[in-house]
Amino acid sequence: MSKTIEHAGTVISINGGHAEVKIIQMSACSSCHAKSACTLSDTSEKIVTVQLKNDDIKVGDSVVIEGTTSMGFLAVFYAFVLPFVLLLTVLIILSVITGNEGISALIALISLCPYYLILSLFKNKMKNKFVFNIRKY
Repeated sequence: MSKTIEHAGTVISINGGHAEVKIIQMSACSSCHAKSACTLSDTSEKIVTVQLKNDDIKVGDSVVIEGTTSMGFLAVFYAFVLPFVLLLTVLIILSVITGNEGISALIALISLCPYYLILSLFKNKMKNKFVFNIRKY
């Protein structure tokens, strides 16, 4: 059985079988008693679209969004690990070929544009992999 990641949130809108839920994403230290004196604590609001499976949920309801940890790891892989490997690979290959680190770094950064473009083209297919469950709080 895979572990789940849960976030509490509030339903802000419902459109055609999908609910938009506002969640507050907090850093690990945001619950610390010294956070007011610390500049490292961080919170941010996110809007998550979740497919509704029942009609019990209404706008304004407090809900819990659940996802599996494997979805989280897959998201980190696509968003950070794979582009980092691409960046380093292009940088190293071009540095060896051209001998110019500046041009190599610039082209390596530009090589991320097609990667994220391809990722955005497969957005609908990726939505099928990243399915969240919703339940009342």
